[in-house]
Amino acid sequence: MTTATSSGPQHRPAELLARARTILEPVLRESVGALPEPLRRMAGYHFGWWDARGAATNADSGKALRPALAIAAATACGALPTAATPAAAAVELVHNFTLVHDDVMDADENRRGRPAVWKVWGTTNAVLVGDALHALAGQVLAQQLPAALAAAAIDRLERTVVELCRGQYLDCCSKTDWDISDCERMALGKTGALMGCACAMGALCAGAGDSVIAALDRFGRNLGLAFQFIDDLIGIWGDPEVSGKPTNDLAHHKLSLPVVAALRSGTPAARELANLYRSEKSLSAPDIARAAALIELAGGRQLTRRVADERVAAAIAALPDRSAAADLIALAYLVAHRCA
Repeated sequence: MTTATSSGPQHRPAELLARARTILEPVLRESVGALPEPLRRMAGYHFGWWDARGAATNADSGKALRPALAIAAATACGALPTAATPAAAAVELVHNFTLVHDDVMDADENRRGRPAVWKVWGTTNAVLVGDALHALAGQVLAQQLPAALAAAAIDRLERTVVELCRGQYLDCCSKTDWDISDCERMALGKTGALMGCACAMGALCAGAGDSVIAALDRFGRNLGLAFQFIDDLIGIWGDPEVSGKPTNDLAHHKLSLPVVAALRSGTPAARELANLYRSEKSLSAPDIARAAALIELAGGRQLTRRVADERVAAAIAALPDRSAAADLIALAYLVAHRCA
């Protein structure tokens, strides 16, 4: 890897995200704008650009972490930030395709502080919007990269989508005897695969060699695991006003890492938690508060935080040249210190 062209350590993570959004948004708007109605209006609503009637708004469009990783990976390989524009747009489109579908599968009624697409237009239309965003990701790569590079990027992206589907299947399956390795396998597919893809495709757009691309894929996958495990903490103890995410994991009996670690602890708290989780009904507010306390008593919160920290360290250790990767390290720091 060559010396990065970005200014490195003085970048705050917020500035890296803002840079990614500035680079990314014109491509996103052009791609979504080419969709036929009403898919265009539904997709633009999801991105926060307009309301359900099509009137312009300035709602939350998301953090743009994955595009920021693609751009930071490209600069770590000596390219200009804009070299990774097609990769950044593609991974953001795929990420949002998964969000639209996740809201349907999880019956989450709100996304980024507004009613989810499926709550406004119904589940069938939400599935179609998600499919359209997926298709746009391939189009961006095919139209904005040289043919050979586009073929490699599309192949990597679509293999990643298969991993995402597998991870989401595990997240939604009815298996009850999970252990920590099951949580890691689910998180690697659901979250780690796309973050690894973002970093690898940024390096690919920069013309990096196979070994560097593979190393940056490992960086992103480890960082994605950390991200998911911190998400698991936020899903129980987070403040929705800060995180923008609902804290309903316990109500839905979700087997996230803190829960699985607690259930596997062999403690009295684990036995009481298991009795709560055996109920087929959603937990009441007092039950949720008790379950959260039991998970903490059984060590689930502490173990999850430790495993997340270990994955961040593993991500940084995977970097081929840390001196050229200040932006990637800053984004890893952001992931490690999300509110949980």
